[in-house]
Amino acid sequence: MAELDEDRYRPAVPPRAACAYTGCYCEENVWKLCDYIRSRGERPVEEFYAVFISNERRMVPLWKQKSGHGDEPVVWDYHVILLHVSGGEQNFIYDLDTVLPFPCPFDVYSTEAFRLDDSLHPEFHRKIRMIRADLYLETFASDRSHMKDAGGKWQKPPPSYPCIETADSKMNLDDFISMNPKVGWGSVLPLSDFVRQFGRQTHLSCSVKAQ
Repeated sequence: MAELDEDRYRPAVPPRAACAYTGCYCEENVWKLCDYIRSRGERPVEEFYAVFISNERRMVPLWKQKSGHGDEPVVWDYHVILLHVSGGEQNFIYDLDTVLPFPCPFDVYSTEAFRLDDSLHPEFHRKIRMIRADLYLETFASDRSHMKDAGGKWQKPPPSYPCIETADSKMNLDDFISMNPKVGWGSVLPLSDFVRQFGRQTHLSCSVKAQ
């Protein structure tokens, strides 16, 4: 039997416990992963994408999250993961907030964490904004103000390192969360198109041949 892609895949970042991580700051956690990949220079940074998951109502369910309970989904206003378009039959997802493997084969993550929009009320249907990692590193900025309450207190403790900013901006997070394709960077597409584009295609051809 041929060796599976996931068996020979070499992760592009350290084990989960060794990665820079701050709870509820997924956009910065993914930025740090992108920065690590670029600084190491072992993989082309162009193979990686920051993936924002949200919708117009900012209510997106995801399963297999560490903050979930049993088989109940967590409904985020948005979530950010890292996609590696590996060039093999299987692509991989890096999500520091999941209980699934890190990294996780795309099809496993899709089946276990995304599931299908078909079974959800339309207001929970998910959309994707994909930004190539090098562009994300150049453009993303956050002053973390979205994590403060009306009184200016932190709702969740911020990362210990300085805020991420660019020469042009100190805060543009909303442009990344927005699923308006006319706003921000990268490309916006429905979750179903994202899964179809980056999921393994071999099982589809096998099922056709078996009919």
